[in-house]
Amino acid sequence: MELEEIDLHASLKKYFGFSQFKGLQEDVIKNTLEGNNTFVIMPTGGGKSLCYQLPALMQPGTAIIVSPLIALMKNQVDAIRGISSENGVAHVLNSSLTKTEIRQVKEDILNGITKLLYVAPESLTKDEYVEFLQAQTVSFVAVDEAHCISEWGHDFRPEYRNLKNIVNRLGDNIPIIGLTATATPKVQEDIIKNLGITDAKVFKASFNRPNLYYEIQPKTAAVDSDIIRFVKQNAGKSGIIYCLSRKRVEELAQVLQVNGVSAVPYHAGFDAKTRSKYQDMFLMEDVDVVVATIAFGMGIDKPDVRFVIHHDIPKSIESYYQETGRAGRDGGEGHCLAFYAYKDIEKLEKFMSGKPVAEQEIGNALLQEVVAYAETSMSRRKFMLHYFGEEFDEINGDGAKMDDNTRNPKAKEEAEGNVVKLIKVVKDTSEKFKSKEIVKTLTGKVNALISSHKTDTKEVFGSGADHDKHYWMALIRQVLVAGLLKKEIEQYGILHVTPKGHEFLKKPHSFMMTKDHSYSGDKNVAFGAASGGVSDEKLLKQLKDLRKAQAKKLGVPPFVVFQDPSLEDMALKYPISMDELINIHGVGEGKAKKYGKPFVALISTYVEENEIIRPDDLVVKSTGANSALKLYIIQNVDRKLPLDDIASAKGLNISELIKEMEQIVFSGTKLNLGYWVDEVLDEDQQDEIHEYFLEAETDDIEDALKEFDGDYEDEELRLYRLKFISEVAN
Repeated sequence: MELEEIDLHASLKKYFGFSQFKGLQEDVIKNTLEGNNTFVIMPTGGGKSLCYQLPALMQPGTAIIVSPLIALMKNQVDAIRGISSENGVAHVLNSSLTKTEIRQVKEDILNGITKLLYVAPESLTKDEYVEFLQAQTVSFVAVDEAHCISEWGHDFRPEYRNLKNIVNRLGDNIPIIGLTATATPKVQEDIIKNLGITDAKVFKASFNRPNLYYEIQPKTAAVDSDIIRFVKQNAGKSGIIYCLSRKRVEELAQVLQVNGVSAVPYHAGFDAKTRSKYQDMFLMEDVDVVVATIAFGMGIDKPDVRFVIHHDIPKSIESYYQETGRAGRDGGEGHCLAFYAYKDIEKLEKFMSGKPVAEQEIGNALLQEVVAYAETSMSRRKFMLHYFGEEFDEINGDGAKMDDNTRNPKAKEEAEGNVVKLIKVVKDTSEKFKSKEIVKTLTGKVNALISSHKTDTKEVFGSGADHDKHYWMALIRQVLVAGLLKKEIEQYGILHVTPKGHEFLKKPHSFMMTKDHSYSGDKNVAFGAASGGVSDEKLLKQLKDLRKAQAKKLGVPPFVVFQDPSLEDMALKYPISMDELINIHGVGEGKAKKYGKPFVALISTYVEENEIIRPDDLVVKSTGANSALKLYIIQNVDRKLPLDDIASAKGLNISELIKEMEQIVFSGTKLNLGYWVDEVLDEDQQDEIHEYFLEAETDDIEDALKEFDGDYEDEELRLYRLKFISEVAN
């Protein structure tokens, strides 16, 4: 045994130059060398690949490594070739090879040169490859990213589910190693069953990454400003920003560049050459930030990523763990910031609605976990580790104070009696309901499921009506983590009482609960993005007075000069030159020229007298990304084209077109819309609305709708407002 240990360390030094193993590596490798089936759960960055690379190099024959991504295989093959004098020590076998290349691969395997053969599961179903491999010595089969096997995983791949049959065709008793970087207890079971390795020895490393700091912020319309501010505070550090859509990736990368941040976009829509160029720029530190879809990061081994930002919340805790896990792999600081708005969850639910019912159910169950993570006010680390079936002590555990909730704890309240109510409801409804129905039962609300089970006739129905649904949702989350209830993912999230929960019912004791965060109060300002910050109230009052005086002098309503969102933005960003004023929402060059001078002068004096330090990073420049559309609208309104034609040519509805025109007009550009307004409203109607806007204190459409009490539609008033501001203001 001692000799073997010397061998192991000598081989590690010989091939990889390391003098010691990390975590569970040594035990895993020994188990593999003994020819046993092995299952490894090891978080990203824990040295998973070494667990099969070293035994493959040490044993006779060729190890087959099944991997889901061509890019990942290529990276690993290059890395292995880098440590050997033989180029053929590792090969990829997939659809991208030519006949000549395939011949070379086979030759190297026959000559015993190839120790690791990387294949996609699809390649292993080809008869010619299977026949060839049957005649060779296969040392073992490693299935990397094994969570792809499980439909409960976040990366389900149907061809992965057939792997057991394929391995059986290659030969008898070939040992199998399954490896994954994220797996809930449910997924682990699924993988072991599917690979037919119920006798496998399971090695599970801790999922805790104590050096990562987790934070959630509400996502408002000013999310771009928030991101720019964060990136500038971390200037010179490497970071990844994840977005859901390719379009958003490109827009955000552009906004960052315009604001002086060195950033590149990355998504699967770019050709391979562009992708690898951007990836290399990031790895070689030619740029600080990469804005990407989740296509980026598989196999990215950059140890010093200092922050990972999620512009959009991911679809599952697994994905979130995987993506945030790309920060701080060297053990140094890693800041994981996600922006959360429930609207985004609704969008993801919509995407799923076209899928088969079972898949929708799974997807929704995973999404609800993400909502729970975002809204919870308990230790985020404890919540996440509980999800992966791991206990965490939030007082003394490693990394205990490393999230926003534990740094700024919310007040706790006694909930002993309500926990009893909750467990009773789960029990008395025969453990048939998910959280949603349990909360409805507690608060006394009926839906189809509840009435079909006649739950509304039960004694417990409405027993928790003194609290709202948010309170009960929060309590359910905390009771789950405390282990009094458990959620059956296989039944899409149905709640069951655990032995610990039954115990609690018999002998209730104190249960301190923290209230959840509420992220519903999004302040979305109508035009452009509202600023993520608080305006200077004193300055705002002075600006409003100045606006009133200017409006009086010019004989126009105040909102014609500047609208409220523009003044609020000035009171936040303190523009003291015309250039800076143009970067305030709703202020274009035309508007700045026409009305800006006295405002800039006032702000300048105010800044000086009050010794204000201006936040230069807050002057968020826009990219003019929409300028082509704006130009199109301006030109075609000039040609007096019908608005429905302009809208449909650009795939917009009339309401969206009006929104675009509002951005043009409110920034000071004139649109001559008279020809169209004449089509929609007669002369008397126009006079009536004109009078209203001339006298009005504000141009708010809600107020106008109230005033006219159903005489006009929202769109008619918005259209006339455009004509009015174009003629009176611009």
